[in-house]
Amino acid sequence: MPHTLTYGTESVDNKAIGGVPTIHYFDFQSRGRGQAVRLMLIDAGAAYQDVRYTFEEWPQHKRSGPIAEMNPCGNIPIIEMPNGKILTQSYAILRHWGRQLGAYDGKTEDEKYWADAICDIVTDWRTLFIGAFFSDNQKEDYPKHKQGNRAHILKAIETHLKSSDLSRKGPFIIGNEITYADLVLFQLCHDENLIQDGREGLKEYPRLIQLVDAVQSRPNIKKFFESDAYLG
Repeated sequence: MPHTLTYGTESVDNKAIGGVPTIHYFDFQSRGRGQAVRLMLIDAGAAYQDVRYTFEEWPQHKRSGPIAEMNPCGNIPIIEMPNGKILTQSYAILRHWGRQLGAYDGKTEDEKYWADAICDIVTDWRTLFIGAFFSDNQKEDYPKHKQGNRAHILKAIETHLKSSDLSRKGPFIIGNEITYADLVLFQLCHDENLIQDGREGLKEYPRLIQLVDAVQSRPNIKKFFESDAYLG
């Protein structure tokens, strides 16, 4: 059976997004697309309920029952809102909540475009990461990924952040204001174990280290990482 956890205390930010959401996602430490969704709520100071499924029990829930009815595509995270509204597709959820919160999405069209562009790069990266990490031949495929696709994408993102007029204004993708794309990028760096061990995995990418440091030092995110709620 999935188990349910509650994080945070209901706040005005919960009111802005329609209440306390229930997040259905894998019981996979503090990792994956679902964790990027959690991070926005954590950063905003909003409460949420967390329903976690083991990899073994998920296929049954995916095939039949309430979860299957919520999302015919059969993927998670799935968000249940108190009014019965169902939200799917993690990065669409982040953009939706960002608009409701009046934050995390940039203010100008240029800012919105640049956040979306970096997020698209990270989406491609995550697809390659998942394919290699969960490969039947992981011992060979994941090292190849780290040396090939991952290194190429890290270099590309580093170059983008160093060369963009917006990114040069501050530590985040669009400068001094955090966006949903910063959370998405931070989470994948975390999931690839690049931010652990003193940022050792990012030592060749100082601009990315600046972004990761800025995200993790935000008060509510810092508090989360220092708490028992952070599962690695």
